[in-house]
Amino acid sequence: MAGRQRQAAGQRQVQAQRGAQGQRGAQAQRGAQAQAQRRARAQRQALEQRLTGDLTRPVGLTPRTSGGLSGYERVLGRAGLAPVAGIDEAGRGACAGPLVIAAVMLKPAKIAKLTELADSKALTAKARNAAYSQIMDAALDWSVVTIPPAEIDRLGLHVCNVAGMRRALAGLSSKPGYVLTDGFPVRGLPAPALAMWKGDQVAACVAAASVIAKVTRDALMCELDKVYPDYGFSRHKGYSTRSHMGSLDRHGPCPEHRMSFVNVRGRIPVDMPMDAAEAVDLASAADLESVVDPGGELGPGDAVDPGNSGTANSCYPSGSGQNGPIVDVIDEHGWPTAGLAAMARGA
Repeated sequence: MAGRQRQAAGQRQVQAQRGAQGQRGAQAQRGAQAQAQRRARAQRQALEQRLTGDLTRPVGLTPRTSGGLSGYERVLGRAGLAPVAGIDEAGRGACAGPLVIAAVMLKPAKIAKLTELADSKALTAKARNAAYSQIMDAALDWSVVTIPPAEIDRLGLHVCNVAGMRRALAGLSSKPGYVLTDGFPVRGLPAPALAMWKGDQVAACVAAASVIAKVTRDALMCELDKVYPDYGFSRHKGYSTRSHMGSLDRHGPCPEHRMSFVNVRGRIPVDMPMDAAEAVDLASAADLESVVDPGGELGPGDAVDPGNSGTANSCYPSGSGQNGPIVDVIDEHGWPTAGLAAMARGA
């Protein structure tokens, strides 16, 4: 009896020892698993930090909607990308008159003083002229390119628009650190660039380029109104208003109308002779772009007319400290460069 009791006690002691060993083993296993999990978590965090470290935007380099029109220029300046150039055009939707593209760089210290600056399309003529005067005072440099209707008909509107943006930027006397364009991207620029949707409403330099282009083009259309008084160019500036279409119906298009536009070509009187240039069917813009700029390799220097570069075309006297305007005009248009510069200055 006693022997059986001692045997049972021994078995219980062995079982207790095994149980204790099992618990210690389980605890050790759980500890090892927890340590492995902590190690794996630390490795994942280190990897994520390496992958996202370059993408983290430092404080002060994020444009804020509350920053107004100068927000992008301030942020790009802090990033070491000043000066910032803005490019915009006027007259893209008109069926008569030139396409005018402007590029401008603003002095950072004077951007806040542009109290009249806004999208040129949202301003009255009086407000645009006031904004134009402020921009002339705040501009570090600016350039204007004018493309006549004959060139638009020959190459296509979009091709002329893109080439004009390159040429306007090339007309600046100093290289920008960054470029902001309105609407669509432009290849072949000499600096990094960003295409901004409604850029003339969110960036000061683009809004300034919009005002310069609009005021310059309006002055040109007022001059054209004196040459072709039947069309009322000084009122509608070449856009397809009802009165403009009525004048086209009565008189037919003049040399300043864009013959590639359907609403102009469809109003040519049957008995009006067409010259050979107007009778040529226009190829698509995509095909023409491949001819004008094969492979997208055309740079700003290739697009500049050397006869209209430098400071010779400036409307300011030598030594005045002003760099612009550098007005680039296609020779066949028949507008003297000096006259355009004077009109731009007096607008």
